[in-house]
Amino acid sequence: MKIFYGIQGTGNGHITRGRIMAKELQAADLDVTYQFSGRPQDKFFDMEVFNGHQWRHGLTFVTEKGKINHLKTVWHSKPLRFLDDINQLDLSSYDLVICDYEPVTAWAARRQNKKTVGISHQYAFQYNIPRAGNDLISETIMQNYAPVNTNIGLHWHHFDQPLLPPVIETPYVSQQNQKNKIIVYLPFEDQRYVMSTLAPFKSFDFFMYSPEVIPSMHSHIYCNPLSLQGFQRDLSDCAGIICNAGFELASESLQLGKKILVKPLHAQMEQVSNALALHTLGYGQMMHTIDATIIEQWLHETRAIRVTFPNTARYLVQWIQDGMPQIEQSWCDRIWSEVRVIPVEIS
Repeated sequence: MKIFYGIQGTGNGHITRGRIMAKELQAADLDVTYQFSGRPQDKFFDMEVFNGHQWRHGLTFVTEKGKINHLKTVWHSKPLRFLDDINQLDLSSYDLVICDYEPVTAWAARRQNKKTVGISHQYAFQYNIPRAGNDLISETIMQNYAPVNTNIGLHWHHFDQPLLPPVIETPYVSQQNQKNKIIVYLPFEDQRYVMSTLAPFKSFDFFMYSPEVIPSMHSHIYCNPLSLQGFQRDLSDCAGIICNAGFELASESLQLGKKILVKPLHAQMEQVSNALALHTLGYGQMMHTIDATIIEQWLHETRAIRVTFPNTARYLVQWIQDGMPQIEQSWCDRIWSEVRVIPVEIS
């Protein structure tokens, strides 16, 4: 079977999920071509697993200080180039197209009548799940951004819908957590403002990761460039993470039993809904702005939730190899039966 796999590159969560799927697809000896879009080509990192991937400009949202700048988003969208990318992508030699919310792949497949499977958290919004910040424009964009034939939505809970658990690796859980070590990943926020907000909490060590590193003048705040290995190393033994409300990083943090404080990207329905879901499930806390009072209260929280998820990627690859039969609720239930929710003490 020859597969074309398009992955949205705006955030690192889609790429992280893609890496895990790539390993399982490779283990199954499937022939896969990968395509990425959504950020400049030179801003991708740790891409070796994708074996010489393709790149397109695609579509993305422009953010400033934690908010979507709609004017700049339209200005940078380059609709003529987007249409040209769709028209130039030839999928005729592929048996299956998989889409992780990547619009060039999705629209090219639709134009060429290719069978397309969508595997992403965004496809969970086709179902009745917790929502916030939604309006007609947001819902329309979500429905039409990267349309596919078969939706496989991923979430932290099934919400009585035919959803699957997150696609994440089953990591090594450190037994030596540092209770005062906090990861900060807020790439859409003003990094200097974040640093100034964290500066007074001198009894905690903050490890900030961002696309643009700024120098730290504080001995307890460490600023780091984006790095898969460095980030995973720090995440493994920290007590908690302060981050935007993307899906994949929160999933990893839950699997590791880290306490979570999210600040959703303003006016981004998916992130606002994710924050609501974390709060509703009791898996994490949220703040609508960078709020020192909420951060201080959260820093002294001594309990977290660990959610152990199964190897969803392996189930999906097996489903593909079995010919992609109609998804039955009993199949979803069997996968969810492996999920365990365990309260943990932070020590």
